[in-house]
Amino acid sequence: MMPCRVRTLRKDGYTLTRIWQALQEVLPAALRRRNTAIADRADLRAFLESRASFVAQTALYGYLRTRAGMRYPVLFDDNGFTQSVNIAKWHVWLACLSDLCVFAGGLLAKRAPARPDAVGVLMLATLDAILEATGIPPEAGAEFAAHAARVRGRISLCDWASVPDDATPFSESVAALVYWAPIADELKQHDAQIVRNSIRFLWQDVRRALRRDLDAASVMATA
Repeated sequence: MMPCRVRTLRKDGYTLTRIWQALQEVLPAALRRRNTAIADRADLRAFLESRASFVAQTALYGYLRTRAGMRYPVLFDDNGFTQSVNIAKWHVWLACLSDLCVFAGGLLAKRAPARPDAVGVLMLATLDAILEATGIPPEAGAEFAAHAARVRGRISLCDWASVPDDATPFSESVAALVYWAPIADELKQHDAQIVRNSIRFLWQDVRRALRRDLDAASVMATA
């Protein structure tokens, strides 16, 4: 089912080169975050929540801002467009959360190879806690609950031992950003590769941070 886009951004005021240049200017500054050890379930949950939100919002709003140019601030005076952005925001967040849960569980499985079943239990419980705390946001649209169920299904069926330590798990967020962004489809056809590259760029820093800060033995001790 296609997303419920109340309004989409249609006027093409930016070239592909300018969109890429603008994203390159925005994204590196947004990547600066304080390093924090991930030593227990609470730390892991906080990392998953914060980084999924960070990537989703930075990628989505960065794309909208660079595509809209000078018109970006006034777009949010349009209630229909704001509703479309809110729907997109929540669905891109779910996709980001899904991808990051898979990557984090795979990293735990590699660093605690004797406990693959425990990794699955831990990741599903952590995801469930995040989804329960989030609930169904009223501005997220009618498809949010079904999307959240699909994320849970992906995590519950994941083969943690086979998850690679690279960009492979980050497939859902890349597709969701292109699919849900409230921008006219004819513009997306030109932007798709650049938009995919922008979110992949964001995930590079997240992967580095998780590899650096994750204390798998300590986290698994709380599983």
